[in-house]
Amino acid sequence: MTDTVITVRGEFSAWYPAERATVVASIQMDGAARDEVFSRATAAADEVRESIELLHDSAHGPVTWWSSDSVRVWSERPWNNEGKQLDLVYSAAIGYRVKFSDFAALALWVEQVSAIEGGTISSVSWDLTDATRNAVTTEVRSRSVKDAVTKASVFAQSIGLGSVTAIALADPGMLGDQSSAAAHDVDFRMMKVGGVQNDGSLQLKPEEIEVSSVVDARFVAK
Repeated sequence: MTDTVITVRGEFSAWYPAERATVVASIQMDGAARDEVFSRATAAADEVRESIELLHDSAHGPVTWWSSDSVRVWSERPWNNEGKQLDLVYSAAIGYRVKFSDFAALALWVEQVSAIEGGTISSVSWDLTDATRNAVTTEVRSRSVKDAVTKASVFAQSIGLGSVTAIALADPGMLGDQSSAAAHDVDFRMMKVGGVQNDGSLQLKPEEIEVSSVVDARFVAK
């Protein structure tokens, strides 16, 4: 009797609490005098850098890593609403990326930087540690394979067959089904949230991070 081949897709998703937060912040100053703008931006940037260095401890946090750009200075001649080109405006900016392991310290730091002249918080993104990421990736991949086995077994039983034996496992789209080639093996969905409490202080509530895995599998049913 000819073997019956069953091809299925296994999927599994799980949610994990965020363990790290990366803040994108910047200082930007504008004005009519280049030297004055540069001086103000440099002073504000030094204040931000000092606040980061006080918190930086790669082993224990609350800041585990950070980086910054060099100060950029440029100029442009803006136009008013009557179509007239105005005098030169000079701008200076420096950006920061800061990773926190302590979210209470993160909220306080965001408030501190926002209070500095020219300080802006662009975004806060949530993530897992490398160790957790590796562990959960292994787990969700394993569970997606088990889901494929369960699906194939149900299909086999529905047509009166018994056990199934895997003959191929692959990342999505690699078993010849090109319609699914755009899918990913493992996906991490990061969330960004923030808000202000009634007392005016900043409240950061990290969302859980979804980790999902997809696998294509082919079985022989007997």
